[in-house]
Amino acid sequence: MRTESRITVAHGDGIGPEIMDATLRIMDAANVGLTYDTIEIGEKVYKSGHKSGISPESWETLRGNRVFLKAPITTPQGGGYKSLNVTIRKSLGLYSNVRPFRAYPPYVPSFFPHMDVVIVRENEEDLYAGIEHQQTTEVVQTLKLISQPGSEKIIRYAFEYARAYGRKKVTCMTKDNIMKHTDGMFHNIFNEIKLEYPDIAADHWIIDIGSAVVAARPESLDVVVTLNLYGDIISDIAAEVAGSVGMAGSANVGMTHGMFEAIHGSAPDIAGQNIANPSGLLNGATMMLVQMGMSDKAELIQNAWLKTLEDGIHTGDIYRANRSVERVGTKEFADAIIQRLGQKPSKLAPVKYNEDVAISVSIKEKPAKKKELVGVDVFIDWRGENRDADEIGDRLLNVASTENLKLKLISNRGVLVYPGGIPETFKTDHWRCRFVNPEGKILNNSDVIELLQSVQDAGFDFIKTEHLYHFDGERGYSLSQGE
Repeated sequence: MRTESRITVAHGDGIGPEIMDATLRIMDAANVGLTYDTIEIGEKVYKSGHKSGISPESWETLRGNRVFLKAPITTPQGGGYKSLNVTIRKSLGLYSNVRPFRAYPPYVPSFFPHMDVVIVRENEEDLYAGIEHQQTTEVVQTLKLISQPGSEKIIRYAFEYARAYGRKKVTCMTKDNIMKHTDGMFHNIFNEIKLEYPDIAADHWIIDIGSAVVAARPESLDVVVTLNLYGDIISDIAAEVAGSVGMAGSANVGMTHGMFEAIHGSAPDIAGQNIANPSGLLNGATMMLVQMGMSDKAELIQNAWLKTLEDGIHTGDIYRANRSVERVGTKEFADAIIQRLGQKPSKLAPVKYNEDVAISVSIKEKPAKKKELVGVDVFIDWRGENRDADEIGDRLLNVASTENLKLKLISNRGVLVYPGGIPETFKTDHWRCRFVNPEGKILNNSDVIELLQSVQDAGFDFIKTEHLYHFDGERGYSLSQGE
């Protein structure tokens, strides 16, 4: 990515064409020396029959150029349309989403004038895998998938980023007090990797209080690394706290490709009016130039942008009569930046990048653990009279038992309802029945097949199973209440 001179550009939807034109004019005026291959993505492409919002021809261009500067797009309402961003991120392995948030007082109002935080968001896994199923009339599920190599990549990237950019601390945010296996693994890997970076401070917050810290004390944070969904949420919080969503850029970085964009959407309500702020996309573009080894050009553009803010030349979203000098449109704001190329701000801190800020992350495949099957959770769809869990339990104990698997408990939405449930517990038609070998015998899939046949013979509709494993002797599943 650091030797490319040809990049892919998409003008997008809504305000996308306006802010992309402004961004490209500024880059051309700065003589960045890039060649642009323009592709069409977004709403029009979706409606032409491409469910992911990009045609095969454009996809090949994107893959070939390896660097993608993308304006916001509009995804049509209704089902059947895939998120183009998620598709690109996952297909091209863009595992790291880097979103810097900085306050620019007094030119952009913020309660936190010293805020300067970078959120490094995992980009490929978590609930954004989009694997969902309706399993009963009343219950749907989505799968949260977290992998060891995916977690290690993003956490190492956060520490490498901190080191490359002179940052002092990396903060991990998870919800591992509840999701002890998914978020717990992420936190555990963070604790392992932080020992390799003794020069960088490290701490951890539970995501709910961590989000409050982003909102109330962002100046206490430096680099934050977190999972996909949490990163998406706290990025918007950070953008608002910093002063304007329209100012923030984003880098989606992988081993071979990169996508750079603004974090905001296509804002169709103000499209074509020459009032949109191009700063978010421009900041994404400067992140792209740094990644491509053009730190000098990134400095040139970003310092001119800062000088423009400092001179009070502002678009309408940040214009304030008592702070701004002139209210300008999209084109005029770009013109003002071009006029200031070669200048630096005198009150805002000017930007200075190291000549080489390449970040390299490598992980080694770890040996497979010894996996032993010790039980199975069988989920059934059942709406018996009064939804009495004892009826399920009695029938499964008397009819559905096998030689090697015996019913241990039944839960409903994670709450124990058999044995020993209480009538106040609300129950849906979705029941988890846990079977184990009472003597602790190691099982195999034939035992599960035999059990499922017995469950069916007992008149129950089983809808899914989850095998219960030990890995190197450690439990690989959550315990239920009472176990």
